[in-house]
Amino acid sequence: MNTRRRWLERGLRSTDVQEVLALVIMLVLIMLLMSQASNLFLTPRNLTNLLMDTTTVGIIAVFSTMLMISRGLDLSVAAAAAFCGILIGRMQETNGLWAGAVVAIGAGGLIGLINGFLVTYVGINPLITTLGMLSMLRGLAFVLSDGLTIPVFDLTGQRMDEYLAFAQLAEGRAAGIPYPILIMLGLFLIGLIVLRSTSYGRALYAIGGNEEASVLAGLSVKRYRMTAYILSGISAALAGILLTARLYAADPRAAPNIELTVITAVVLGGTSLSGGQGNLFGTLLGVLIIGALLNGLKLQSVSTEMQNIAQGLVLMLAVAIDQVRQGRVMFGLGTLRRWVQRKSTG
Repeated sequence: MNTRRRWLERGLRSTDVQEVLALVIMLVLIMLLMSQASNLFLTPRNLTNLLMDTTTVGIIAVFSTMLMISRGLDLSVAAAAAFCGILIGRMQETNGLWAGAVVAIGAGGLIGLINGFLVTYVGINPLITTLGMLSMLRGLAFVLSDGLTIPVFDLTGQRMDEYLAFAQLAEGRAAGIPYPILIMLGLFLIGLIVLRSTSYGRALYAIGGNEEASVLAGLSVKRYRMTAYILSGISAALAGILLTARLYAADPRAAPNIELTVITAVVLGGTSLSGGQGNLFGTLLGVLIIGALLNGLKLQSVSTEMQNIAQGLVLMLAVAIDQVRQGRVMFGLGTLRRWVQRKSTG
C-alpha cells in the first residue's frame, strides 16, 4: 500500500503529469464556459462537429509533434493539404479518386523529402525552407485549379460506386464514431507507441535535446530528422484527402492558417520550440482546447477576424508558457533586475 502511494506521489510530482493535469483543467474550464454561453455546446451533435473540425489539425499535429521534438519545423503543411486536394480533383476524371489519393500521398511524401533535404543536408533554416514551400504549394494549387474550386463528387458518372466509397471517408462511421475521428485517434495512438517504445522515438528526443551529443553517440541525425519531415508531408496529404472528402470539393484556399493552429496546439501541449521535449497526449489536449474554444466562438456568432485574434492570443500564450518552461523568462527577469541594481548603485 505504501509502495503504491509513493508511486502515485512520485507520478503527481512529475513535470509531464503536472502539465497534462493543467491542460485537462484548462479544457474543462473552457467547456464549462462555452456551455454556459450556449445550450448547444454540449449537445452530442455539436460535440461530434467539434471533434470533426479538429481532425485536420489533429492528424497533422501528430507528426508535427515528432518533428518539433527533433528541433524541426514545418509551416508548409496547410498548403500541402490544399495542393494534395487539388491533385485529387484534377485526376478524378482520368484516373479516379483513389488513384488521385495515392498520388496525393506520394506528393506529400515528396514535399516532406524536399523540405527535409534542404534543411538537413543543404542547411537552410527550416523556417525559411517551409515558408518558401508554403508559398510555392499555394501558388501551384491555384495554377492547377485555375483559381476555382473543383467539385469532386459526380454521382451521374460511370464512377458512381467509387465516388460513394470515397465519400465514406468523411461520412462513414464505426460504432457510431465518424471515420476521420477514428483515424485521428488511431494516429495519436500509433505516435504514442512510436515515441515511447521505439528506438526512432527515443532518437528524436535525443536529437532535439542535444544534436552534437547524438552525433557523437552514433545516431544518424540527418536521416532521423529527414524521416520526420517526410512523415509530416504524408500527414498533410492524408489531412488533405479527408478534407476533400468532407468538402465534396478540392479548394486551393482549403485549410487556411492551419499551420499556425497546429503549432499552437503542439506548443500548448508541452512540446518545446527548442526541441527535446514533448508528448502526444499533451498535443491531443492542445488540439481539443483550441477546437473547443473556436467551436464555442462560432456558436456565439463571433466573426472570423475575432476568432483569428483569439487564436493568435492562444499562440502567444503557448509560446510564453514554453519560455517559462525553459527558464528563459526568469533568466531575462534576473538580467533586468541586475541591470536595475547596477544603475541604482552606480
